[in-house]
Amino acid sequence: MKTYPLKFRPIFKERIWGGQDLKTAFDKAIPADVKIGESWELADLPLDKSQIVNGEFAGETIDAVLNKYPEEFTGDANYRGPFQMLIKILDAQQDLSLQVHPDLETCKKTGKGDPKTECWYIVAAKPGASIYKGLKPGVTREKFEQAVKDGSCAELLEKIEVNVGDCHFLPSGTAHAIGAGLLIAEIQQPSDTTYRVFDWNRVDSVTGKPRELHIEDAIESTHFDSSKDCLSVENSGRLVSSPEFKVDKGEISAGNEDELPAKKMEVILIISGGGEILCDEESYDFAKGDTLFIPFAFNGTLKASLNTEFLRVTL
Repeated sequence: MKTYPLKFRPIFKERIWGGQDLKTAFDKAIPADVKIGESWELADLPLDKSQIVNGEFAGETIDAVLNKYPEEFTGDANYRGPFQMLIKILDAQQDLSLQVHPDLETCKKTGKGDPKTECWYIVAAKPGASIYKGLKPGVTREKFEQAVKDGSCAELLEKIEVNVGDCHFLPSGTAHAIGAGLLIAEIQQPSDTTYRVFDWNRVDSVTGKPRELHIEDAIESTHFDSSKDCLSVENSGRLVSSPEFKVDKGEISAGNEDELPAKKMEVILIISGGGEILCDEESYDFAKGDTLFIPFAFNGTLKASLNTEFLRVTL
């Protein structure tokens, strides 16, 4: 068995706030006239498992291959899934709900959900586009609960204008929302646990009713004493260094090469450009929007045919 960079079929998620920009920005084959808000690029969740589309493992799911060849792909002969990373690309045509994800301690306390620490890399932004990230200084649980009741809780969050290339880290427990007009690469723990506390008074287009909120769980999951710790932003080199994952930004100009680190499992998300990965006599093409799983036992070289930007993610 010979390892090679794995590529995946995206899993598209229709969202009330989504659009069609994933097609224009990344050539994603999304359904026409459907509001696609999320493209899950690499997932190993119970109901959503990425399918490999290239090489001898085409048609198999990521969990099947990693569990069959754990040492070759992860470097750990005792590896047992699920794979501890979920990568998405988000198309936010409208503001997303104001929400929070629980940390591990809260999940244990409540007996439900999975922790979700994440980061957002800004791929594209319309003028003035912003995010909501963390509570303003002095916001207590009592103040937040009252603001939720009177519909003013968004005013208690820090609103931050963003730029292309910014990376924002959001540890579990951070109250947040993605603003309209943003295309975002999201790297996170493998969890789909989201507690909405406010949804801008929107109604579901199918039911005609307001979307479900999870106010009690959201407030229980919110960290009211750590917002200042998540307000930093990075835009070059090491973007995120956390216990859950590390993210580095890489750039290769057209015609140049970058050696992949030996004996290291990583995931590479191509933000722009394109080229090929070379190994011995083999080559594996990549283009903007591709997510590549680089096995532990694979040695190769990234060669750019276009000016290329990418995110390199490791556990």
